[in-house]
Amino acid sequence: MTDRGSRGMISGGERKRDMAKRVCPWWVGYLLVSPIRRWLQDPEKILSPYITEGMTVLDIGPGMGFFTIPAARMVGESGTVIAIDVQERMLKTLRKRAEKAGVAGRVVTRICEPNSIGISEPIDLCLAFNVVHEVPDPRAFFSQIKEILKPTGRLLLSEPRGHVSEKEFQGTLTLAAAAGLKVIGKPKIGRSRSALLALEAE
Repeated sequence: MTDRGSRGMISGGERKRDMAKRVCPWWVGYLLVSPIRRWLQDPEKILSPYITEGMTVLDIGPGMGFFTIPAARMVGESGTVIAIDVQERMLKTLRKRAEKAGVAGRVVTRICEPNSIGISEPIDLCLAFNVVHEVPDPRAFFSQIKEILKPTGRLLLSEPRGHVSEKEFQGTLTLAAAAGLKVIGKPKIGRSRSALLALEAE
């Protein structure tokens, strides 16, 4: 439950309706894995500086696996990519694509709740692409990520320029900082506002 100020406490049903207004329809996932997007955002080039074999990577809101499948190749047989989404249809297609790519054994898919990522495993790299602006409670979202990141873990955060202004993105980073995550880099990702974050020193 989240305190919405004058709106008071919201129920689980209200939260799900609010989330439904924010989240992209499942069929948009097909557009997000198109060759055109690969031309604008090469997943291997974007991820390669941050992923090594044996890592555990968390992909939040993976859609149909645009980043999940390349990440699964990079972590190798000893690594794991956990893909979580609120939409089962997205994950169903992702699993089929992972099987076709030969990396299904490295990909774990889970349904999550709008207000909880539901992950307890220690994470080396968390991917949050085009997702924070859809989250009902970003402050809680960042707090949950902080709890599961390994001491050397990283959060790669990226938001679409067309949906998120620079001012809004800076507000997002402020919420991340309040949760104990500091910006350590500003990677350049096409048509996006992006930041690499790490745990604040205790």
